[in-house]
Amino acid sequence: MTADRTRITAIATVVAGAVVLAMMLRTEPGSTAFYVVTVVLAAVWAGGALLAGPVRLGRVGPPPGRPPVVGPFLLGLGLVGVFVLGALVVREIGPLDEAIRRVMSFTGGEVTVGILLITVAAGIAEEMFFRGVLFDVVERHPVVVTTIVYAVATAATGNVMLAFAAVLLGVVTALQRQATHGILAGAVTHVTWSVGMLLVLPPLFPPL
Repeated sequence: MTADRTRITAIATVVAGAVVLAMMLRTEPGSTAFYVVTVVLAAVWAGGALLAGPVRLGRVGPPPGRPPVVGPFLLGLGLVGVFVLGALVVREIGPLDEAIRRVMSFTGGEVTVGILLITVAAGIAEEMFFRGVLFDVVERHPVVVTTIVYAVATAATGNVMLAFAAVLLGVVTALQRQATHGILAGAVTHVTWSVGMLLVLPPLFPPL
């Protein structure tokens, strides 16, 4: 695929993903439609990545290097801790507390195996696209640009807390992409953070 076609595919994927993401968070929490749209969103990100170009996993250490797994996993756990501390503060701020409770409502107050699997798939798919192909096509300041695009796409939900989380997570995973030349490190961190937040936030923020 030529560079121009890759860029067009990347732009089309961003637009399609933002539309589906907005639809996802406007469906009834826990409904069949919610899960279907969530899977569609993951398919959009992953499909766009695969269509636009090769997705590299990346390596760390002296050549030939090794897959970056343990460090990114610990980093993901550290991010969970940071977000939990922040959540304790946010609970005292009415509008922000309500924003997080709206997000929690989409689990229906219960974390099932299906929700966990969808969360993992979504995290991997987002890394494939935003820190994979999109990172490759951005010629200048890819860390900044991909983070902004990721945050803007997430902002389509209309939820300020999700957009804020996207900025922080986007910066961390983009820096990992830059350091390892692949998406594996960011995917491990992203999935660890997502699953961790899915497990620890509901007790702190019962759904509305």
